[in-house]
Amino acid sequence: MSNVYFIPLADAGDAEISSAAAKLFEHIVAAENIPLSECIPLKVHCGEAGNRTFIRPECFNGVIDILEKRNTRSCFIETSVLYGGKRGNKAAHTRLAADHGFTRIPFTVADGEHGEMSYDVPIDGKHFKQCHLGKGFEEYNQLLVMSHFKGHALAGFGGSIKQLSMGFASKGGKMAMHLGVKPRIRKWFCKKCGLCLKRCQAGAITLEPKPVIDSSKCIGCGACYSACRNHAVSILSLKGLLNAAFKGKFFREKLVEYALAAHTGRKNIYFVFALNITRGCDCEPVPMFKATKDIGIFVSTDPVAADSAAFDACARQGKRFRGYEQLAYAEKIGLGSKNYQLISLE
Repeated sequence: MSNVYFIPLADAGDAEISSAAAKLFEHIVAAENIPLSECIPLKVHCGEAGNRTFIRPECFNGVIDILEKRNTRSCFIETSVLYGGKRGNKAAHTRLAADHGFTRIPFTVADGEHGEMSYDVPIDGKHFKQCHLGKGFEEYNQLLVMSHFKGHALAGFGGSIKQLSMGFASKGGKMAMHLGVKPRIRKWFCKKCGLCLKRCQAGAITLEPKPVIDSSKCIGCGACYSACRNHAVSILSLKGLLNAAFKGKFFREKLVEYALAAHTGRKNIYFVFALNITRGCDCEPVPMFKATKDIGIFVSTDPVAADSAAFDACARQGKRFRGYEQLAYAEKIGLGSKNYQLISLE
């Protein structure tokens, strides 16, 4: 059984949220005698352009204050996304983060300019034997994983597990979880500009006599897909669409296996902000409304326990999200425990 520390909040402003997060941070470090590293990034989600319910950067100020008092270096850290939008490459992603106020500490995109920078973590999973994580995470043995608890169309809900999986995965890792396919070039769109060729680390692309990606060499990093300005590189296929349409349980299991890869060997602390709880993800570029009333902030060293506490609290309010199998599978493969002791710091 894992400890989960909790402060209830309802319709709180940024300053109150910041204060509560700082109180929880200080308490868990003292109560569980957690050593802090010299540099501890904050894994965040800066919200897609048009989204208004992501956790605002001002809510992290209290935690950053504590790190600064300890002379602990920090930064905000994210990875690029697989889909289009303003988080698809480092330059646009960094500009959006600044527009959304993530400027107090440096902002880092962990998987390079176009999502091509990754390192592999071996696991013994049902779906994966190795997971492709953003290269920028490799140097850190501890992060503060700041997750917004909310719904998600495919995962059912998003919290610490999704922040560890999709949030730490390089573009190739996201591709593996979503579709399980490798890209191909649609030659009728290809202008042979050579951008994909420059981005490919594996030497899998040739343009003459016709543009093609050698699937035996391709590592599935997704850099070519991100770089192509002519939409000639496609990740869509019949196999991929069937995977997307029928994956359900398997997709959630894949999330959990990637979360295990990102968690193993690290002394992370997991914050789950059960505030502005919406039906959709912060990746959706539209304003959304609350699906249930605010609950508060949960903190634990166990990502499964933290998510379970938030999931159960939503259910008690009458909002039961799909995706419970995330938690069951996570416990089964040793990511954490669904059983927790809730310790309120009211």
